[in-house]
Amino acid sequence: MQRFISFLLTLVCGIITIAAQSDDLPTANPVMTYTDDDGQEVSETQYDGSAPFKATFKACPEHTGNYTPLYEWRFTRSGETAPFLVRYDQDTEYEFLQSGTFSVELRVSFVQGTDTIAYEMDEPFSIAISESKLEVPNAFTPNGDGVNDVFRVKEGYKSIVSFKAMVFDRWGKKLYEWTDPAGGWDGRSAGHAVPDGGYYLNIQARGADGKHYNIKKVINVLRGYTESGTTTE
Repeated sequence: MQRFISFLLTLVCGIITIAAQSDDLPTANPVMTYTDDDGQEVSETQYDGSAPFKATFKACPEHTGNYTPLYEWRFTRSGETAPFLVRYDQDTEYEFLQSGTFSVELRVSFVQGTDTIAYEMDEPFSIAISESKLEVPNAFTPNGDGVNDVFRVKEGYKSIVSFKAMVFDRWGKKLYEWTDPAGGWDGRSAGHAVPDGGYYLNIQARGADGKHYNIKKVINVLRGYTESGTTTE
């Protein structure tokens, strides 16, 4: 990442800005880190994916010496000039819950008396959050063959920031509920396998783009079938 550093001298008639770059001057090496789908912490300058997306931003100052760093993290939505959020901590964390493209920029003023060294990022961090998507299947086969044993929303769901699913039997008794779109139902209630047949699914969810999902449908437990279409005894 390139750095732009300016050295400011305060004079009677105003401020003169002198461009300078030196390893001896205070500077910053900002990084953005987040946990990926495999549970690994990664450091990137860009992210393109789904919400919720939580990232940590670190200034990583160097060669501060007797200078006092004043930090300014600016969070801006694409197409807008003014940031929607400004934070003044050395390190900060933010969770993106809305669709769109965002930039995160660090500015630092290293102050010593009347002298100021200003740091600005050459390129801000870029975060692109997709629009939401949520679909559910009609049936699953919890027969222990390791395939389709758990009822889940379809793969490829995106940017679901609020989620609650409930399963009821034909008499309206709630059998199971979960609040993570990555979770699901294994076809059991109170520790016992439910009989094959139809059950009522109710999902209330909200996407990062503001879209609301109100899914009500019958799902089928087909424990006696395998994915090849054959029956099991």
